Amino acid sequence: MLRPSFSGLVKNSPILPVLHMENVDDAVNVSKALYQGGITCAEIVLRSPAALDCIAAVSEQVPQMTVGVGTLTTPQQVKDSVAAGAKFLVSPSFTKTLANSMLDTGLPLLPGVVSPSEITQALELGINEVKFFPAEQYGGVNTIKALSSVFSQVKFCPTGGVNPNNLSSYFALNSIFAVGGSWMATKELVASKNWQEISQLSQQAISYINELDRSA
Repeated sequence: MLRPSFSGLVKNSPILPVLHMENVDDAVNVSKALYQGGITCAEIVLRSPAALDCIAAVSEQVPQMTVGVGTLTTPQQVKDSVAAGAKFLVSPSFTKTLANSMLDTGLPLLPGVVSPSEITQALELGINEVKFFPAEQYGGVNTIKALSSVFSQVKFCPTGGVNPNNLSSYFALNSIFAVGGSWMATKELVASKNWQEISQLSQQAISYINELDRSA
């Protein structure tokens, strides 16, 4: 059976929130708020001791939200994340060892790349959907445009510095299928437990992207 595509996973809400969660309650509430705003997938990054517990809690308590894991750097983290309930896998970097461990799960995956060599290695493994990270620091739209001229079969999800001010520039490229970002659920909004604002920012972002699609 073919592995589900990452682009198919985020087709209806092509924004992937990148969530740094410090506790389970916040993770559950943020996920509910994002979903209420129209975002159906969220990536919880492995940057806190509670990350795996947060993934497990969202998977169990907010089943309507497709929760995945980010900042994967080792095969063991891949195994632990899948055991916790992660439904998709995202890494900030690319090695064949890490990519193969992600492929072995059969889950949608998004390895991180910034260079032609990394993209070529991904293609050698049959991967043509990648995360471009950190996007703005590595040239953003201009770099992706240049890479796309050579790798026309590759689709990108830029993450890192993506925000409402540059969304239209990214989505103007046919090679972009989604973007990753944290502006709709910042640390400040989470700390103040402003779930309503998170929902509103999510709804605004989805509406804006739909308008871009309609005008294309």
